[in-house]
Amino acid sequence: MNVIEAITERRSVKHFDPEHHLSEKEERELLELAMLSPTAFNIQHWRFLIVKDPELRKKIREVSWNQAQVTDSSLLVVICADLKAWEKSPEQYWRNAPREAQDFLVPAIGQYYNENEPAQRDEALRSCGIAAQTLMLAAKGMGYDSCPMDGFDFDAVGKMINLPEDHLISMFVVIGKAVQPANPRGGQLDYEKVVFENKF
Repeated sequence: MNVIEAITERRSVKHFDPEHHLSEKEERELLELAMLSPTAFNIQHWRFLIVKDPELRKKIREVSWNQAQVTDSSLLVVICADLKAWEKSPEQYWRNAPREAQDFLVPAIGQYYNENEPAQRDEALRSCGIAAQTLMLAAKGMGYDSCPMDGFDFDAVGKMINLPEDHLISMFVVIGKAVQPANPRGGQLDYEKVVFENKF
């Protein structure tokens, strides 16, 4: 499937085959594709927590409005943001770049993020959103269905997964084999209501 087909055909699916499992190779391929997503300063803020323990998934479902896809999907990915990734050995993000680029970009990371908590949070969440979309399109390209989710108790899930203090949860993405098609699109806005030129 090409990218345009994946974008067109990807839909948020709520009902998955609970008996279907992805292979370890498929899981790794999906996550490695998501890891190619762009991030500001190449900081790669995202952290992907895969929940495989069936009992933990049941507990997470309880604080997720009892949504079946939490337990029935083949893969439950909790996409988290490391808010302090910018200060954790920033040279690692540019280790393969020419020295000239390293000398400019590594100090620039600290100059931009230091004491700028709104930017730390906003950039990390933007990065997670881009990674989530990459993950869902990659899944569609591999023949799987997906759904992004924010209908859950973030604090409760954070406690269940031992979320570090300097991380936050962005969303879930569930992936698997649909057992029924997505409902028809609810109502796409007209192009003219969404796209503007130069000024609103």
